[in-house]
Formats: sequence, C-alpha cells, structure tokens
Amino acid sequence: MATLLEMAAEIVSSHASTTPMSSDDLLQEIQKVYASLRAIEAGQPVAGEEVKPAITIKEAFKKNEVICMICGKGGMKTLARHLKTVHNMKPGQYKKQFGIPSKQPLTAKSFTEARRQMAMDRGLADNLAKAREVRMAKLKEKKSAPAKPAKPAKPKAAKKPAPVKPVKAAKPKVAKKAK
Repeated sequence: MATLLEMAAEIVSSHASTTPMSSDDLLQEIQKVYASLRAIEAGQPVAGEEVKPAITIKEAFKKNEVICMICGKGGMKTLARHLKTVHNMKPGQYKKQFGIPSKQPLTAKSFTEARRQMAMDRGLADNLAKAREVRMAKLKEKKSAPAKPAKPAKPKAAKKPAPVKPVKAAKPKVAKKAK
C-alpha cells in the first residue's frame, strides 16, 4: 500500500497536470494534501477552506443577468437551478455563505420587475390582499368565539366478537313453465 506522502504527491501531480503551478505552489499543495490525508487517517475532521466569492454582491446582481459568486458563471436570469445542479446548494445556504440579505431575490433585476408587473396586471396583489383579509377575519372570529369545553374521554370497552350467523343453503331455482 502507498504511503500518505506518495498518495499526496500523486494527488498534487494530477492537480498540477491540469493547473499551472510554481514550485512553491507545489510544495504548499503537497503539505496541505498530506496534512489532510493524515487527519482523515486519524479520524479527525479536515479543516476545509472557505469558498471566496468570485465577484462582489453588487457585480453579481445586474439589470439583465445574475452571476454566480462561486464559479463566476453569468448570463442567467435566476440562480436557483444553477445552484442546485452545479453546486448542490440551496438558495438559503448560498445567501448565508455570502452574506446576501434574505429578502434579496436571486434573480436579475429586469426579471424580477417583469414578474412583478405581470402579477400586477393579473390582479394577484388585490387577490392576495383579499385573501389576507378573509383569513384575518376568520382568525378574529375564532378568537372571539367562546371556547367549547373539552369533552372527557370515554373509556374504551373491549369489543365483543359479533355472533356468527349460520349460513342458509341456497334453494335450487326451478324454471317456470311458459304458457
């Protein structure tokens, strides 16, 4: 079986074959990988590096597109599907990781405006207000109605088996004579 140092060197050489690295970068990378492998072997948690944003929040949310702060991919109207498929992340986790306000939609500003205008044209805001009023009225009725006293629980009696009825034999049907 290969030693930890050999495994670390193999991992780093694979990484260096796809990414240009200086000799200092290679040494640091070997040290990091070796330390991680040693921690894994000892059963200790590996200290992971925090993902730094590729761009700032202001640059990420443009008028006609939204850009992923993890990988820098842009040209999208919304981020939800990209986060799920590429980064296996939920929008709430993404917002928490980068300090994005919870009220901030993960969509392009023009997309948000277009959806808002479409909802207003269909009268969804009025319908929502009416539904809220009805709900509040029902809650007030429920609170103002006198509380019904709770019924005491009845003790459950053991069920008696139903009496078995004897099955009667079916009489043979006799065909009627035609006149």
